[in-house]
Amino acid sequence: MYTGPAGSAKLTDQIHDYNVHVDRNDVFWMTSVRHDAVEVDFDGSRARLLVRGMDVFDDHDLANSLTQGLGLPTPPIPGVFPVRAKVSFDVEWDGVLATAQIENTSQHFKGSFLSTGATIRWSAEQPGFHFQSDTPADPKANLVSVLGREQNGAFFT
Repeated sequence: MYTGPAGSAKLTDQIHDYNVHVDRNDVFWMTSVRHDAVEVDFDGSRARLLVRGMDVFDDHDLANSLTQGLGLPTPPIPGVFPVRAKVSFDVEWDGVLATAQIENTSQHFKGSFLSTGATIRWSAEQPGFHFQSDTPADPKANLVSVLGREQNGAFFT
């Protein structure tokens, strides 16, 4: 979250950075969700990801997230200790806008992709702060959304 205008990504204007931290395999910004949190009907051009109360950390900004709270000397961003928080989100993809079939045999990759409309409802809670996105979500705020089926590597055949 930023204090500047929507679409601005000036690092020094960031006031919240919610994430799950780096796991023991050095994977970051990824976590598993319950199997029933995901619904996909590729043939119907619909999908949904619904997560409630996921435990995360608010590192304040990207610099502190990537430096484990040490901040940066340039631009000057002070170190900030992470705060425990919870986030919830409901992402819905629906309606075909365009389709694409891609196959690259030299790289062992092929797939069917649907450009769709999408909406996101998102909220965060932590001591002293709560945020909730616009409800209902504005489908016109979506820049691009894609559903896809792909095969690669050993599964390319």
